[in-house]
Amino acid sequence: MKMLRKNGTWVIIFIILLVISLAYFFRDKTVFEVVTNLTDNQNMEGEGGLEDDLHPLSIESLRKGEYPGSDIVIEQTLESGTNYKRYIAAYKSEGLKIYALLTVPNGNPPGGLASSESDKGGWPVIIFNHGYISPGVYRTTERYVAYQDAFARAGYVTFKSDYRGHGNSEGQASGGYGSNAYTIDILNALSSIKKYPGVDEERIGMWGHSMGGSITLKTMVVTKDIKAGVIWAGVVGSYPDLVERWRRRQTTTPQSSPTISGRGRWRQELIAKYGEPSENPDFWKSISANSYLADISGPFELHHGTSDTSVPIEFSQKLATQMKDVGKEVELFEYAGDNHNLSNNFTLAINRSVDFFDKHLK
Repeated sequence: MKMLRKNGTWVIIFIILLVISLAYFFRDKTVFEVVTNLTDNQNMEGEGGLEDDLHPLSIESLRKGEYPGSDIVIEQTLESGTNYKRYIAAYKSEGLKIYALLTVPNGNPPGGLASSESDKGGWPVIIFNHGYISPGVYRTTERYVAYQDAFARAGYVTFKSDYRGHGNSEGQASGGYGSNAYTIDILNALSSIKKYPGVDEERIGMWGHSMGGSITLKTMVVTKDIKAGVIWAGVVGSYPDLVERWRRRQTTTPQSSPTISGRGRWRQELIAKYGEPSENPDFWKSISANSYLADISGPFELHHGTSDTSVPIEFSQKLATQMKDVGKEVELFEYAGDNHNLSNNFTLAINRSVDFFDKHLK
């Protein structure tokens, strides 16, 4: 009897130990499987997940970004214009302090006391995107003075950003075509100016020259907040056009070894990784704003000189055709024999630009 009891005890102990061991084994196995699954999922995302599929230059990548901007800080009060005040201001873009030239009309904003939240009045705004100027020599208050003055005198708040790396703005100047950094600065400028007291966030237009035209086009397919756009001599060709029809891809030394300039390096780097536009059309379409014109946020007015040696007039001509093909409002003015800055027709072109904004923003 004692022996039976003793053996029974050992059997119970054995069963308990077996149950514990099995529980421990299967628990570890479950943990192992979970860890393995997580690792496999991470590997799958890294190899071909959505995030990796969106190239930083792509329009969809820009659309998925967040551009909160910041409150605008007045850094310096400048000499006033004819009927407006001038300031050097600053705002934030991706944590960088970006400087800008801000003009504000004299007097009280139109609309007075708001009759309703949806009709609160305020000054119309033009965000001003300058063209390429060597970042090392760029100054906030130099160049484009007469251009910005014309819109400021016409009763608009104007806001000209010093893209990152330009003048006193923080960050690295990255160029306007191999990176979307400048466009990101402008999207944050848009969010910032909407916070500024006395502006009407429902009446914002955008003006761009040359490289600034490319930024304007990108911005207006990314956000619906820009109601109308004017582009002078814009780099508004698709990326395949920029690769194939704008400037030489490389220069050749006397020893026939190809060299790549810093400003044009983006072409070679993209081709090396993704192939020629003819070989990989889907990628090149994904980074071209021209592929998204059906989503444009407002009408365009385009201006271009026929003797522009910096940016071919065919870019503006082609954009006008593409806009019409998708049923969007566009008008193109061509200036016979004029140059990249429309020097011979400046007064006519600027008056047309002001009239266009008055039509769509006032």
